[in-house]
Amino acid sequence: MFFFLTFFIWTCMKHYFQQLLCPLSFRRFGNSLSEYFHLLQLRYNTLKVIGAEFGTSVLSYFIFLKWLLTFNIFSLLINFSFITIPQFLAAEPNNLSFTGLELLTGAGYFQQTVLYYGFYTNATISKIKNGPSYNMQLAYIFTVGLYFVICFLILLFSIAKSFWRNFINPQAYSVNASKLLCTWDFNITNEKAVKLKQKNLSMQIKEDLTEVNWEVLSVSAKERVVCISINFASWVASLGTALAACAGVYFLSTNNLKLFVKGHRNDLESQAAMLVLPVVTSLLNAFIPFFYSWLGRLERFKTPGQHIYVTITRNIILKISILGILCYYWLGIVAASESQCWETLVGQDIYRLIVVDFIFCLLGSFFGEFLRRIIGTTVYVSLGLPEFDIGRNVLDLIYAQTLTWVGILFSPLLPVIQIIAFSIVFYVKKVSLMMNCQPPRKVWRTAQMTTSFIFLLFFPSFVGVLALFSHTFRLKPSEECGPFRGLSSMYAAVSEWIEILENYTASKWVVWIYHNLITSELFFFILSTLVLIVTYIYWQIIEGRKTMTKLLYKQISNEGKDKMFLLEQLRSLQRAKQTPSAPGGQGQAGQS
Repeated sequence: MFFFLTFFIWTCMKHYFQQLLCPLSFRRFGNSLSEYFHLLQLRYNTLKVIGAEFGTSVLSYFIFLKWLLTFNIFSLLINFSFITIPQFLAAEPNNLSFTGLELLTGAGYFQQTVLYYGFYTNATISKIKNGPSYNMQLAYIFTVGLYFVICFLILLFSIAKSFWRNFINPQAYSVNASKLLCTWDFNITNEKAVKLKQKNLSMQIKEDLTEVNWEVLSVSAKERVVCISINFASWVASLGTALAACAGVYFLSTNNLKLFVKGHRNDLESQAAMLVLPVVTSLLNAFIPFFYSWLGRLERFKTPGQHIYVTITRNIILKISILGILCYYWLGIVAASESQCWETLVGQDIYRLIVVDFIFCLLGSFFGEFLRRIIGTTVYVSLGLPEFDIGRNVLDLIYAQTLTWVGILFSPLLPVIQIIAFSIVFYVKKVSLMMNCQPPRKVWRTAQMTTSFIFLLFFPSFVGVLALFSHTFRLKPSEECGPFRGLSSMYAAVSEWIEILENYTASKWVVWIYHNLITSELFFFILSTLVLIVTYIYWQIIEGRKTMTKLLYKQISNEGKDKMFLLEQLRSLQRAKQTPSAPGGQGQAGQS
């Protein structure tokens, strides 16, 4: 990845200086940049094929994965520009040898690289005597803080935009006749594109008709009682399983701390012991969701959407609970241990979790889809081809992205790992879907599912990370490593900077904002109250518009039925006039 970035920057700079020598320099340079960034984008044709063959439910997973990939590329640009590049200027040579096991464990050679918090200096970087300087402490804390603010805004606007597009936009409620007669793109001339467009329209109409059929289904009182009983038992079993998994992770993590306190060794046994916690955690996150999917099939939900949403809810309870236990272990136990640089140890633990989780994701495609296809087509033919498990795969993405957010403070270049992982997962899942899976047996429209995915990513994942982020700033940093060594807390770097600004008259306004707004508990209380009020009002407006859109849709539908009724009446009258009622009726009708 570093070679790719270096090559990309070098190529852009070479084109830049070459284009300066010609009259159309800016236009040609812009076109060159557009071509390079176009190569980084995933092909849209792939998404169209998936939507045509498997419907919008499966397509929503790949759209969400592509969105996360773009999101991490943006995150990498922020951290790499303001933290990593300045550290390269002050970095000392790495004397550790690279063995290859570091790719799994994250220890060894990687300890002395910009991958981890402990490698960053606490000094002010200045390569020119009496020239400009770069305060790494302020750069580190403000870059990470700004990163979370931007993530918050991106998630908030993405939810709003996706909600408007899928809930408020009247096009989402267009009737099948308009889809059949008014949505064809006459610019399509390629035969393959024509067939793909036909499949897309056919799938959309099938999904809409299926929704109409589900709306008219009725369930008896006895069936409702049986369904409620099964749902209650399934929820008890799922919550009990999640509680048992959390207990196992807690006891395993406390024993794992002994390895850190004793110190790291480079022998194979010590390297393997570091992988016990991430492997067990990934095993729990991989196999328990299969149990949840089995429970969902027992419950026999009315629609596939209900099945997926319930499965996602159970999975997110499991994964967030396990992650909460791990965060307590990292910030409550490892941070209070006798280790020399607990921040780097936490970063290595998160690195191992991300890598092992990525490996299990690939193994899930192999065992859960490829071998399942072999068994379903050769051994037990009655099973048939497997279906793509949307709920389990989406929660894997949310869990991986949450790990990146949790570890961004301890390992600023974790987005690099996720960019590589998500890129591989996209193509592996695409190939596995096309080769091993069949379209859903029950087609259904899931325009709102992408909105739900982003909402789950925002809450509770991102909100929980913000709480951990604020708590971490109050912990005492390590004495021997990192940009905040020697300080009482990471936040103390900002306090010292404010004390320096008090000596400058031009910076008095910054000091006033800090003392009267940022550090004031009343300010945060008022701000939080205003945000909640605005969010509630905005939500009520959206709900009102959603209801009004549905009413207008029903009104348009009823008007269409009225027109059809009037046309049918006119046709019946016309047939009555043309049909003679008596032997001489035709002549009388003609005279009249």
